[in-house]
Amino acid sequence: MLNQIKEHISEVEKFQANTAEAVEAFRIQYLGKKGVLNGLFSAFKDVPNDEKKEFGQTLNELKTKAQEKVEALKTALEEKEDQSGSGLDLTMSAEPMRMGSRHPLSIVKNEIVEIFARLGFTISEGPEIEDDWHNFSALNLPDEHPARDMQDTFFIQRDPDYLLRTHTSSVQVRFMEKNQAPIRTLSPGRVFRNEAISARAHCIFHQIEGLYVDENVSFADLKQTLLHFAQEFFGKETQIRLRPSYFPFTEPSAEVDISCNICKGKGCNICKYTGWVEILGCGMVDPNVLENCGIDAKKYTGFAFGMGVERITMLKYQIKDLRLFFENDVRFLDQFTSA
Repeated sequence: MLNQIKEHISEVEKFQANTAEAVEAFRIQYLGKKGVLNGLFSAFKDVPNDEKKEFGQTLNELKTKAQEKVEALKTALEEKEDQSGSGLDLTMSAEPMRMGSRHPLSIVKNEIVEIFARLGFTISEGPEIEDDWHNFSALNLPDEHPARDMQDTFFIQRDPDYLLRTHTSSVQVRFMEKNQAPIRTLSPGRVFRNEAISARAHCIFHQIEGLYVDENVSFADLKQTLLHFAQEFFGKETQIRLRPSYFPFTEPSAEVDISCNICKGKGCNICKYTGWVEILGCGMVDPNVLENCGIDAKKYTGFAFGMGVERITMLKYQIKDLRLFFENDVRFLDQFTSA
C-alpha cells in the first residue's frame, strides 16, 4: 500500500491540464469526498503499527502535493486568461467613464472664498427662507421704506412675513446677533428675486457678501481689501474705482468697478467702451444696523460688500448669457473639466 501511495505522488507531480474542467476533475479524483486520499485515510487503521509513521508521512505528502498542484494549475489558467483578454470584467460599464467637472459657479465661488480666507474671513451660512426682520428691518429697511421697492420679493406668507431671502445680508445679521466683535465673515449663498429671466437677469442667482467689524475700521480698509481681491482674482495689473451709491444698510456706500481685463482699459463691447466694469457694491455699515444686532456702534465700525457670483463668472470666462448657468447643458459644462 505504501508503494501505491508513492505511485500516486508520481502521478500528481506529472499531471498537467489546459482547462478548468480538467483541473476540477483532478481535484475531485484526489481531494473529493470519494477521492483517493479519503480512501487511503480510511485504510490507515488497518496499517500495522510499525508502518503507521512512514505510511502517515507519505500520505500527508501526497495530500500536500495534490493541493499544491490544484492551486498551481488554477493560477496558471487565470494568468493565461488575463493575457489573452478573455478575463475581462463583465460588470464594467460598456461606455467609457466620462471625466466629471465642477460647475463654473462653484469654481469661481471657491476661488473667491479662498482669496478672502487668506485675509482671515470665515464662512457663515443661514436659511434661504427668511423672516422680515433679518431680511429687511434689521438692515435699516423698516416698514414702508421706499428702498424695499428696489427688490421684488417672493413672499411665502404675509403677516408675519416670510419670504425667500433677497440677499445674503440676512446671514450677516444672524451672525452679528450671535457673535461679538471683532467679526470677519463671508456669506456665500443662493438668493431669489422676482425678476424676468433673460440673458442678463434671473430669478435665482448667487451672492457672496463680506462683513468686517472691529474698532477703528475705516473706508480706507475697505478700499484696500477690495483692491487686494481684484488683483488676486483678475490679475496684478487690475485697478479699481469707487463711485458713490446708495444702500440702506451702509453709509457711505459705493459701487466698485475694475479696469476691463479684456481691453486693458482701452474700451470694448464688454465694458461698453468705458474701460471699466462694475463688479460689486460696498460701504461702511450703518450704525443703526450694528445697534439692531446688539453691537455698540460707538465703539465699533465696520464695512460690508457684496457681489454676484454669476456676474464675476461671466467676466472671468466671457460668458454672455446668464441662463447657461442653470440649463445643465453638458456641452457647456464640459468646457470646465480642467478648471
